[in-house]
Amino acid sequence: MNVRRHGEPVRVLLVEDEALIALMLEDMLEGMDCAVTALAPRVPLGVSLAESGDFDLALLDVNVAGENVEPVADILAERGIPYIFATGYGEAGVPLRHRERPVVAKPFRAEQLHSAIKKALA
Repeated sequence: MNVRRHGEPVRVLLVEDEALIALMLEDMLEGMDCAVTALAPRVPLGVSLAESGDFDLALLDVNVAGENVEPVADILAERGIPYIFATGYGEAGVPLRHRERPVVAKPFRAEQLHSAIKKALA
């Protein structure tokens, strides 16, 4: 995992297929000292970015255009990069081996996301 310098925003990989939700999340994250530095609307791109991207945290929609985001989460776990799941399915929608990770239920409020970010980065 990369270490960010004091004063720099948290660099976020966002894996989300819904453009409006991605825009809303970018706005929310900017207000939390975060910056979306990589966006993947599909799992294959998410996998590629997870393998080689330079970021501090990832926010993963569980169901991305009908595909489970688990391959992205697996790579992030291997690399030691913290990640958060966003899902409308509740914790039951999160892959079993990743259930110890923070989860925010869709639709969520900024406070929930902020709390999950703090937990993931702790």
